[in-house]
Amino acid sequence: MQELKEQIALVTGASRGIGKGIAIALAKSGAFVYLTGRTETEGEGATNLSGSIGGTEAEILSVGGKCKAIRCDHTDDLEVHKVFDQIFAEQDRLDILVNSVWGGYEHFNDGTEFWLEEGFWASPFSRWDKMFSAGVRAAYVASSHAAKKMIEKKTGIIFNLSYWASQRNDMGVAYGTAKAATDKMTAAMAHELSPYNIPVICLYPGLVRTEAVLKAQDHFDLSNAESPEFVGRVISRLATDPTIMDKSGRILIAAAEAIAYGVKDIDGKQPRPLTRDEA
Repeated sequence: MQELKEQIALVTGASRGIGKGIAIALAKSGAFVYLTGRTETEGEGATNLSGSIGGTEAEILSVGGKCKAIRCDHTDDLEVHKVFDQIFAEQDRLDILVNSVWGGYEHFNDGTEFWLEEGFWASPFSRWDKMFSAGVRAAYVASSHAAKKMIEKKTGIIFNLSYWASQRNDMGVAYGTAKAATDKMTAAMAHELSPYNIPVICLYPGLVRTEAVLKAQDHFDLSNAESPEFVGRVISRLATDPTIMDKSGRILIAAAEAIAYGVKDIDGKQPRPLTRDEA
């Protein structure tokens, strides 16, 4: 179904993982997708995981989708500004922004293994900085650029990805705080954009079969895991829901929304929504 035909979308952090899956799903739904990331060449990413913006672009084009990859470091405000300048010069609008960029997993390369650490006092300070600069702040800056054009055009929707760690105390101080900040940021953005009928949604995925998860799959039960495209399928339906303003500012569980909209994963399965205690 081409439910997003003629829609313009931007998915940040789409070199791999959930961002890549969302970009592919939105393109399959008919959107023209701009996708950003830092990794231009396979094998040169900061996380030592597979994936690149060129690879995502090629995969979308191979299935008949429309997209354009733009190299961008979302901790560099000038680079971000150039991305939006290009999109607005070429399209003069942005219908969907998905803030998926996340630098927090670079802790796999910062000299420590977080699962072996005693507590936050044993973590490098850089972990906090990466989660906020290439996570919370990156979403804030991109949303600021998008909001101006969406207000001008009187249309658009913003999605921020978060997780249950925001509501738990046992998933890392930096990680939990960054996700809690994303939740609050979403609610506050939604409040300020409500007079313009621009919804802002906070979306929680479940356990996703990303490159990082598959690399460590011996430590996970993947029986209820979601494909990276699953969240993108849910976003496609949310973005075309005429009553979406009723959900603006709220935290939505992707798997629960999928059930409500009748959306299944790419393998035909219906992932079960996780609860806070299960996450």
